[in-house]
Amino acid sequence: MHANAASRGTLARLQGVFALLRPRQWVKNAFVLAPLLFTGQFVYASALVDSLFAMAVFCIASSACYVVNDLHDIERDRRHPKKSLTRPLASGLVPVSLALVVLALLYGLLVVSWWLSPRVLPVIVGYLLLNLAYTFVLKHQPVVDIFTVAIGFVLRVYAGAMALDVPVSAWMFVTTLCLALYLAAVKRRQELASHGDDSREVLGHYTPQLIDRYAEMAATGALLFYSLFVMQTRPELVLTIPLVLFGLYRYWFIVEARNEGESPTDALLGDWQLQLTVVVWGAVCASALWPS
Repeated sequence: MHANAASRGTLARLQGVFALLRPRQWVKNAFVLAPLLFTGQFVYASALVDSLFAMAVFCIASSACYVVNDLHDIERDRRHPKKSLTRPLASGLVPVSLALVVLALLYGLLVVSWWLSPRVLPVIVGYLLLNLAYTFVLKHQPVVDIFTVAIGFVLRVYAGAMALDVPVSAWMFVTTLCLALYLAAVKRRQELASHGDDSREVLGHYTPQLIDRYAEMAATGALLFYSLFVMQTRPELVLTIPLVLFGLYRYWFIVEARNEGESPTDALLGDWQLQLTVVVWGAVCASALWPS
């Protein structure tokens, strides 16, 4: 009986470590693959391997950032009605000592990746430093906090470009920034609507009306810049513009009608229409950009 209890305890702790890494959030790292798609290099095995490896390295880096954030916010999370139950450190499922070991292993893997993908790691280091600044300082600064989150997505795209050794398109840069600002603004809006300013100090500086204007401006910018990119440089992608517009509409519907959006990942993974839109958009892009 004691052996069974010990086995269950070990399994629960392993599950807690897995949750500490937040694997559901890895879907954000698909932004790393954007240069692979838009350069048409997805037909080459070497380019595909390089991009997927860069994405995997970003998954490791983002998990390391989540661990640091949870360690820093452990006391605040323990007072939160939801995070005190769902965060492994705040709930006591994973001890701080084990979290530090996991963090050391993640950093070790990033060091090893230097020899395998030297062009990508400087971007990863920039991402890690940005998130350290965010955890300790920037997330308490209104407006700056939203831009910091958005820049993290831009760095993902930049890492994908470095993995392929191709320049980053200015259109891709500004479109990614606007889309990420939209997602970050909606996230703040939902946090404010659901928990007030209890979950984040910075939320006390915002109002729902202000964040709505931020989100609307960012969404308009993302659609505008993407459409200009398509019409000026990639006219073969014109059929993807309605898909992008539908995706923005559908996401806002999920936020308003279902009161979701606090986690963009959960909103995506929980709605089949949004998932289908992303898949069809990717398929249309791949078909149109397939090298002749």
